[in-house]
Amino acid sequence: MISFIIPAYNAEKTIIRAIESIINQKNTSIEYEIIVINDGSKDKTEESVKEIIDNYAVDKIIYDKNNYSTKLKNKDNHDINFFYYQQENQGISNTRNLGIKKSNGDYIIFVDSDDYVSDTLLNDIEKYINDKIELIKWNPIFVKDNGEIKKEDCFSFDKKTGVDGFNYLYGKDKLISCLWNYAIKKEIIPEFPKVNYHEDFAVLPLIILKAKSMVFIDKNEYYYVQTDNSVMRGNDEEKQKKRLEDILFGYDYILNQIPSLKLDKYTDENLKIFLTNSLTVFLPELSDNNKKFFLDELSKRKVSRNLKARNLKQLLKKCFYTMLGI
Repeated sequence: MISFIIPAYNAEKTIIRAIESIINQKNTSIEYEIIVINDGSKDKTEESVKEIIDNYAVDKIIYDKNNYSTKLKNKDNHDINFFYYQQENQGISNTRNLGIKKSNGDYIIFVDSDDYVSDTLLNDIEKYINDKIELIKWNPIFVKDNGEIKKEDCFSFDKKTGVDGFNYLYGKDKLISCLWNYAIKKEIIPEFPKVNYHEDFAVLPLIILKAKSMVFIDKNEYYYVQTDNSVMRGNDEEKQKKRLEDILFGYDYILNQIPSLKLDKYTDENLKIFLTNSLTVFLPELSDNNKKFFLDELSKRKVSRNLKARNLKQLLKKCFYTMLGI
């Protein structure tokens, strides 16, 4: 069974689309469930969820305080167990952890409440689920606010170990640490650390490297809805700083886990290069105050030591960051 987990916060305008995209999967024999975790929304997210239930439920609703469950049926006459949980606002990490705790599936797929999935997702990954591949990756489709759609060029590879998969991806795929790009065997998912931002950055490299088996299919399965707001741009300097603190936490968190992974030298170097590049990519977007703060933090960590001069480009980058004192 697959558990689709949807963390939701103030998602009244988009969550119907997200849930319906999961309900209306075509030509699959995989059993799956949908779990919505409402993380203290202040809008009408719950009312939108109830609208879905009114349209698709074929069983009575079972209530337990602010939580409830029922059975839905899609156009292919496929039964889907549906669960709704409501909590006071605790942040994305606690919301994901609760979803995993409540899940019944062998695999987890996370779907953000403002995104949606293709109706062929389960059909396209079914053979890999049946083969018990621990990590299944796909390509995204970017959707702009104006409705314009752009497909990413498809990467793909056949069955590899997670280590080999990471070494293939780390210099090619800028979306390697995006949680919504994967179906993940539940048993290899660690607890998400309690941060408000970039929680996937803190766990996905660990998930990949721990996976005994991994595939990357040449299909675009996930519709990622882009807004005009960058992760780091914006007028809220305090929120920007909090994002920086959380990604630094993720960097430190993974570094502390590296000894337990027992990686070979090449993979160890690649992981540290990936972590460093993931930090420094934000520098051009920062306010002056936050740039100073971030450079000071990078300097304390001496992140340029993680870069390896394997070619001219990498040598120049290492020299530049060394000159910056980081």
